[in-house]
Amino acid sequence: MRISILFFFLFILSNFKAGAQPDRWQQKVDYQMYIDVDAAKHQYKGNMKLEYTNNSPDVLPKAFFHLYFNAFQPGSMMDIRNQTLEDSDPRVGKRISKLNPEEYGWIKVKSLKMNGKQLRFVENETILEVTLNEPILPGAIVEFDMEWDAQVPLQIRRNGRDNREGIEFSMAQWYPKLCEYDYQGWHANPYVGREFYGVWGDYDVKIAIDKSYVVAAGGYIQNPQEVGHGYESSGTTPSRLAGDKLVWHFKTPNVHDFAWAADPDYTHTTLRADDGSLMRFFWQKGKGYDDQWEKLPAIMNRARSIMNERFGKYPYAEYAFIQAGDGGMEYPLATLITGNRPLNSLVGVAVHEQLHSWYQMLLGTNESLYAWMDEGFTSYAETIVEDELARAGLLPGKQPEPNPFEGTYDTYVRLATSGKEEPLSTHADHFNTNFAYGIAAYVKGAVFMHQLEYVIGKDALQHGLHTYYKTWRFKHPNVNDLIRVFEKESGLELDWYKEDWVNTLNTIDYAVKSVDEGDGKKTRVTIQRIGRMAMPLDVVVTYNNGDKEVFYAPLESMRGEKPAEDKTTVTLLPDHRWVDPEMTFEIPSKMKKIAKIEIDPTGRMADIDRENNVWESK
Repeated sequence: MRISILFFFLFILSNFKAGAQPDRWQQKVDYQMYIDVDAAKHQYKGNMKLEYTNNSPDVLPKAFFHLYFNAFQPGSMMDIRNQTLEDSDPRVGKRISKLNPEEYGWIKVKSLKMNGKQLRFVENETILEVTLNEPILPGAIVEFDMEWDAQVPLQIRRNGRDNREGIEFSMAQWYPKLCEYDYQGWHANPYVGREFYGVWGDYDVKIAIDKSYVVAAGGYIQNPQEVGHGYESSGTTPSRLAGDKLVWHFKTPNVHDFAWAADPDYTHTTLRADDGSLMRFFWQKGKGYDDQWEKLPAIMNRARSIMNERFGKYPYAEYAFIQAGDGGMEYPLATLITGNRPLNSLVGVAVHEQLHSWYQMLLGTNESLYAWMDEGFTSYAETIVEDELARAGLLPGKQPEPNPFEGTYDTYVRLATSGKEEPLSTHADHFNTNFAYGIAAYVKGAVFMHQLEYVIGKDALQHGLHTYYKTWRFKHPNVNDLIRVFEKESGLELDWYKEDWVNTLNTIDYAVKSVDEGDGKKTRVTIQRIGRMAMPLDVVVTYNNGDKEVFYAPLESMRGEKPAEDKTTVTLLPDHRWVDPEMTFEIPSKMKKIAKIEIDPTGRMADIDRENNVWESK
């Protein structure tokens, strides 16, 4: 008993740091895959060695793999979900239900072993449920060996064959992918159509395909002297031909997925970016949009420089922009985007998807639980990058806007007043409408970050973005991890902000209720809180001579106040409380007549009715 107690005590001590924030433990995978493609049949055979390291403190008696392609069959959860949503994704709709067997997607696992011993497994639609012969102990490293056959579905959502622009293979979510196990346990979510979550690790992938194809992938080519097609001749891998097939060999370190595409008509160009990384561009030439794609590299080089400066340096040696898929979808070191777009649209999707390298590929938030921490923060960053590109004159016809987030806030207000809003804490697959999900994830998530600047100040937000990136990349942060970063950066308490904005449908609505100029010695101002969410208040007073003065009222829940911004003169008011329906303050007479009083003229507070934010002297 004494030995057991001592062992337990030492185990707790040794795992305390690994289990504490921000050094949360991570599982580790090492994939080695060989894929033999029958392009004519749109099928392939795969075999995989997967080394799995259990860095958790838990014993694992089971394992789970994603079989994403199985969603593209009539009657699947994705099919039924899209037929029953009132506003189904038009790319899906009833299309899955109308597929014929040659157009289905499927992955059929033929054999699965762990450490050389055959395992029992059950295919449950898009999840492979595996019973282990021996549990995986904490700290143990095991090896899975798997063989499978697969059919690539007709392109409907994200992946598949023969997309609407004629790209033959868009290979995303294409292999049996081990589900993530983290501090919340296994995440064996069925594929219903939205978000992803994966295990960090290394990928070594060999793809045998007819030699007429050009393969584009999110990885480093290992045999460039053999494959040609614009790849640099710097590798040393010996020639790998299998009959009429060429074997393309890629490696990608420290990522949580691997995607590729293939087409006989790809054009491949490259640009060495200012940060030293290599950008690759793959598209079908001669289809009427070459001019846009030829202009894209220089613009994306400038965009990358802005991203590195504002959000942290991109850590990989390459990134590929690949014409494929059904719109725009992010993957490690690559994105699949449709290519027949006007230049500004092409730049927009390229900027957005590459920014996912920060807020999904590197930070790796569980998108099913916190889609807004990926899509929302990516949209926030996209607005900043595109605004700077416009200011540099790189987006034809697009002028810089005084408030580039104005449209974002207007869209949020449309959701908040629609009666269809659901909390940001809703699981991504469980929103009742695509309308509610899309605006919540992409728009309300973006407002969260831009509004946070209003709460803590510009400098704290900018520094916090860098700290968040440096502290939590490769570690799957959650919303509490995020908030703690900005609390430490600002010195303010922010739990109240998270609770109201993320977990409730509370809205912000403040009004200038009354202005009493009295006897001319002082003016008494009453601010009314109409919405349920309380906020700190910037009240700007403009005098007849044009002078401005900010009266700042911190929220009591903050336990502090933000510093003055932009060298503005600020009069600090007493804290107000979230329970108070009104707040009153006085403006001393300064021999200047008041022309206007306005709550938050910067527009960073998401007030759902800005009409009542202003009082003007008659």
